[in-house]
Amino acid sequence: TMKIFTVGSKSFVTSFQLAGIPGIITETPDEALVEITKLTDDSDVGLVLVSDDITSSINDELTALRAEKSTLVFALPAAGSEKTEVDYRLMLKKILGV
Repeated sequence: TMKIFTVGSKSFVTSFQLAGIPGIITETPDEALVEITKLTDDSDVGLVLVSDDITSSINDELTALRAEKSTLVFALPAAGSEKTEVDYRLMLKKILGV
């Protein structure tokens, strides 16, 4: 089965951990990029969800990763973003086509 991981702020990662999805808490975009790169190197990982507050400064690097890896990397609204009350379960179902 395909593994799913989250990368981002503590509140973002914790939101998914409550739904049983593991994550890696990162403090900076560069730290996030290192973790995302490690995850996309793992053939068991099929999807990496990243909080969008951390992706803006590493978008070019993420685009390059998406081009060379089979792992899907999606940016989702961070908790407390202008899109209030983000329904992560609903977003995940849409991404996975469930």
